[in-house]
Amino acid sequence: MTKGEDKKFEDYIDVIEAAIRKQRSRWRLDCITWFDFEDVEQVIKLHIYKKWHMWDQKRPLGPWVSTIVTNQIRNLVRNHYGNYIKPCANCKYNMGDDSCGFTPSRLQNSECGKYRDWERTKKAAFELKVAVPSDNHMYEMGTDPEKDVCFGSCVDKLNYYMKIELSETHYVAYHMLFFDKSSEEDVAKFMGYKTNEKKRKAGYRQVKNLKKLFLQKATEIIKEHDIIINDIF
Repeated sequence: MTKGEDKKFEDYIDVIEAAIRKQRSRWRLDCITWFDFEDVEQVIKLHIYKKWHMWDQKRPLGPWVSTIVTNQIRNLVRNHYGNYIKPCANCKYNMGDDSCGFTPSRLQNSECGKYRDWERTKKAAFELKVAVPSDNHMYEMGTDPEKDVCFGSCVDKLNYYMKIELSETHYVAYHMLFFDKSSEEDVAKFMGYKTNEKKRKAGYRQVKNLKKLFLQKATEIIKEHDIIINDIF
């Protein structure tokens, strides 16, 4: 490399790979069978390649790469798992054993706004992927990182197969019902449902039937594709 020539990504690939592997212990989602640490390495290397122009080449490469690796692993963990757990898991008021230092009842429940939002938009999906009522097992799940991370991966895998099995319109409705902050009325409107029944919201029966369809389909997928991963237990 001549003096004044820009340093190229390809010339430092060994340094970059070593920096990534040095933080291998930060990746604790080994139960995700279709996304292992080799995939993590590729994602991070691609990210560094795209951001290479942002490195101030007058400064050492090591600290810059190390910061990116840390942030990328944290983001990948969050995207695969953290988006689905109930907010109590990382709340400062979590007193353990489903107890809460914030709510009047001292229980982790809908008296808390964040819990209420989670219960309305994500609890059903969370219970769907673990195939057991979370009320009975949430504390154990929330305090064991080895178990936590598997549940997030189960949702990703379930959604992958649901997208294959459902029509495009039905998949959007499924996602609206279990993952987005959408009401049943929103889903009925999206599907174009109407009703002639008095004192019934438009699409009441149709949305109810949709939920049954999605539950049946999800149950079949879970059984057929071994969605619930128990290898580490």
